[in-house]
Amino acid sequence: MVGPQRPLFVLFGSSIVQLSFSNGGWGAILSDIYARKADIITRGYYGWNSRRAVQVLDQVFPKDAAIQPSLVIVYFGGNDSMGAHSSGLGPHVPLPEYIENMRKIAIHLKNLSDKTRIIFLSCPPVNEAKLRENTSSYFSELVRTNELCRMYSEACIDLCREMDIKVIDLWTAMQKREDWLNACFTDGVHLSAEGSKVVVEEILKVLKEAEWEPMLHWKSMPTEFSEDSPYDLVASDGKTTINPSEWTFHREIQWD
Repeated sequence: MVGPQRPLFVLFGSSIVQLSFSNGGWGAILSDIYARKADIITRGYYGWNSRRAVQVLDQVFPKDAAIQPSLVIVYFGGNDSMGAHSSGLGPHVPLPEYIENMRKIAIHLKNLSDKTRIIFLSCPPVNEAKLRENTSSYFSELVRTNELCRMYSEACIDLCREMDIKVIDLWTAMQKREDWLNACFTDGVHLSAEGSKVVVEEILKVLKEAEWEPMLHWKSMPTEFSEDSPYDLVASDGKTTINPSEWTFHREIQWD
């Protein structure tokens, strides 16, 4: 553990979380936005479904931890929504069980602390044609359709409304882009840099509008060690210095 202590944001989910720091991913973007404001860490597990997530909740989020997250962003559903394999193996989780698993995750996180906030991400769409092109011969038949994604997305959204949890409808948000089929994915399922930008935009929108105390939107949070210093760069007047603590000009997008 290093100091000073900052608010802790945890990204918990399957491959869309594990890969969120790769290729301009949404985790990396959030880490840049929240530099010197919050520590963002991932607990992402490639190929996982909600059933496996429930099994490790106490290990990933121990209730007796000295420091609890200020925010947990949760994504499971894409692997759950895959069609059932005839062998009984594979990641498929029936829809009713998926809903109950997500409920268990939500209850566990709510019980961590009074200040732990939660955002669920619903199942995004897929590019079925691109997915078929990129499916390896190492795998048995994979059944992954946009319609199945929609069903699991809507179930997640309905559960969050029932439990008063913030939720982002990724299935709809992605498809607002006319070019979403080709722009938002690397392989038909996992997010490209453009797809990740959609996720970041939606997360920031929720954080800005949430009536949480304390606020977790980046513009409302203090910047660590942001005081003026004689060691900052010298201004053109040759007498004062310029504090760079809040500079954001390096960003491709000036996030709101």
